[in-house]
Amino acid sequence: MLLALLLLAACLASDALVANSMLSLPLLVAALVSWAVTAWGAPRLRALKLGQVIREEGPQAHQSKAGTPTMGGLLVVPVGVIVGGLISPGDPRLLAIAAVTLAYLAVGAVDDWRSLTRGTNTGLTPRGKLLLQAGGALLFLVWAAQGQWLGGANPGDVALPLGWVLPLGLLIWPLGLFVFLAESNATNLTDGLDGLAAGCGAIVFTGLGLQLMLRGNGGDPALAAFCTAMAGCWLGFLAHNRHPARLFMGDTGSLAMGAALTAVALLSNSLWPLLLMGGVFLAESVSVILQVWVFKATKNPATGQGRRLFRMAPLHHHIELGGLPEQQVVLRFWSVSLGLVLLGLVLLP
Repeated sequence: MLLALLLLAACLASDALVANSMLSLPLLVAALVSWAVTAWGAPRLRALKLGQVIREEGPQAHQSKAGTPTMGGLLVVPVGVIVGGLISPGDPRLLAIAAVTLAYLAVGAVDDWRSLTRGTNTGLTPRGKLLLQAGGALLFLVWAAQGQWLGGANPGDVALPLGWVLPLGLLIWPLGLFVFLAESNATNLTDGLDGLAAGCGAIVFTGLGLQLMLRGNGGDPALAAFCTAMAGCWLGFLAHNRHPARLFMGDTGSLAMGAALTAVALLSNSLWPLLLMGGVFLAESVSVILQVWVFKATKNPATGQGRRLFRMAPLHHHIELGGLPEQQVVLRFWSVSLGLVLLGLVLLP
C-alpha cells in the first residue's frame, strides 16, 4: 500500500506540474482492474491445478510455496496493455508495443505450461526460448523501423546523459535485439521472491513514465501513460503476490514485463534511463552470469565441482541465504529501485 501511494503521489505531482501529463488515471484504473481480475482469477488458476513447481536446488524455505497458482501474467498483463492503449488509441506505436508484449507473454505461457504438464521447473529448452524471444524482437524492430520510431528524431541515435548522443545508425538493430533478450531474461530472473519482480517492475515503469514527461519538448504523453498503466497492473497484482504470495506471475508475466520495458525504451530513446532505473534487474542477471563463469573457470575435472562467487544466484537468493528474511530482501531491493529511479530522473538524457 505504501509503495502504491508513493507511486501515485509521484504521478499526481507530474499531472499537476507538467503540461500534457496524464499519468495518475491509467495508474489508478489499471491497478484497480488488475486487483479485481487477480482476485477473481487466482482461485480459478488453483482449481485448474496450475501450481508452481519449485526447483529442488533452490532455498529450502521456498519448498512450502509449491502448488501456489502461477501464470498470473495472463490475468494482469492484458489489463496494462488495454488500459495503456486506450489512453491514446490513435498512436500506432502503442499497437507495436502491445503486440511484442503479448508475444512475449505467449512465449512465457508456453514455457510455464510445459513446466506444469511435465511437473518440472523447466519448460522450453533455453535455445528454443531464446529463438522465440528473438523472433518477436526482430518483428518488432522491423515494425519500428518502418515507422521510423527508433532513435527519436534521428533514427539510430541513443541519447545519453549531459546531452551526449551515441549515433549507432544500423547498429541500433543488434543493440535492440540484445536489450530485448537481456531485459526479458533479467526480469525473469528477478521473479524469485514474493513481490520482488512486481514491485520493482511497478517502480521502473513509473520512473520511465515520469522521465518521458520531464525531459522537455512537451514530453511523450502516450508512452508515459502506457508506462504508468503497466505500473498499475503490477501494483494490482502485488496485492495478491506480496508475502505470502497467493499467486505467481510465472514466465508469462516476467517475460512480458521485460519486453514492454524494452519496447518503450527503444521507441522513446530511453535506453539509458532503462539501464539505470532497471539496475536491480541488471544486477540479478549479472550475478547469474558471474556465478556460472566462476564455477566453470574453477571447475575441477576430477570432481566436477567449482567455486561459487555467491551462496546462490540470482543475487536475491545470495542475500536471503545470508540470513535476511525474504520480506526484508524484497523491501531493500524496492528501495534500491526507487533510488535508481530518482538518480535516473536527475540524469535525464
